[in-house]
Amino acid sequence: MNYTCPLIEISGKPHARGVQYGKVARPQIERGVRHYVGQLEKLGFGRHKIHETVRAYLPVMEAYDIDCVDEMRGIAEGAELPLEDIAFLNARTEVVKLGQNPQLREKAGLAGLSDECTSALALPAATRDGTVIQGQNWDWKLECAESTVVLKIRRDDGPDVLTFTEAGGLARSGMNSAGIAITSNYLDCERDYRELGIPLLLTRRKMLEATHLPLVTQIVYGTKRSGSNNIMASHCGGVGYNLECAPDEVFAIFDDDGLITHANHWNAPAAKAKLRDLGIANTPDTLLRDCRVNQILSAERGSITRETFKKAFLDDYQHPYSVCRPPRESTTMAASATVASIIMEPELGIMELAILPALNPEYTTYTLEMSHVAQTKAAAAE
Repeated sequence: MNYTCPLIEISGKPHARGVQYGKVARPQIERGVRHYVGQLEKLGFGRHKIHETVRAYLPVMEAYDIDCVDEMRGIAEGAELPLEDIAFLNARTEVVKLGQNPQLREKAGLAGLSDECTSALALPAATRDGTVIQGQNWDWKLECAESTVVLKIRRDDGPDVLTFTEAGGLARSGMNSAGIAITSNYLDCERDYRELGIPLLLTRRKMLEATHLPLVTQIVYGTKRSGSNNIMASHCGGVGYNLECAPDEVFAIFDDDGLITHANHWNAPAAKAKLRDLGIANTPDTLLRDCRVNQILSAERGSITRETFKKAFLDDYQHPYSVCRPPRESTTMAASATVASIIMEPELGIMELAILPALNPEYTTYTLEMSHVAQTKAAAAE
């Protein structure tokens, strides 16, 4: 097993970036397509039906952001795969739900599973060096550890982006050269997948292209979603918050003395009063993970570093139901694990990443030149 994640650097216009990406990441992309198509075929939803569903969904994606779709076309060209395969990778959760919901298929023009995460954010009041540190563990299918990449996107029309993602994906968790960091978590409620919305991965990519934190907020509050998810967003200048997103409503959570932690259950009092939390039954370790990460970080409040985050994310208390999940069967899949642990300190342009940390707790460092941060600070000084 290879415990390193390849770094792929792309630049230029969206289509050209995609071609570069697809050529370099073709083996990982093909592996991911085989895996997810195989998953749906077991549900009786074969490749032809997947492509039919995706083709009906593509106009929704194009109306949201044509550049994202142009980049996906480039990825498909570079990897020598159908566009439908790449679009499927970027909307797999939505397509799986479409495949299981005849009413949604009809709305898409046609007559699961949950990935789990534990996220944390430490603001300057809680860190040793007065910087912002943000990160997460991504718990998902064991097989997907071999189809992930770190993508560095050099953009001509906005901040550069450094993101960890499944190969072929436009983004998952990451940061940009304007100092914005984004992590996300699975959430579940009774309002999910009643309406057709924008794929979550496309919205995360748009957030990572944002120049200012309020623009991230605008994307979260202004974008129609099919399903729930949690977004933790911060700026290296010292501000961050958590946004629990139902399909039609958002609940903001602010820091407690410089700290925010989140797993796969709803925390906002208003959300708990208005929604039925359907995720805990499928992710029963969510309460433990949130508590443990909060305990470990709180114990070092005021002196937190990236090493403190590693201590929290590698925690094995209540193994194998721990924050750092070893390969094991879960309630929704045969073999799951903490596939990746990501820790970012955006002011320094540093992202540290460990693949399958329960088996190999070694982090690799990736960097991003923070030119937009320097420009912002210079403008503020004037």
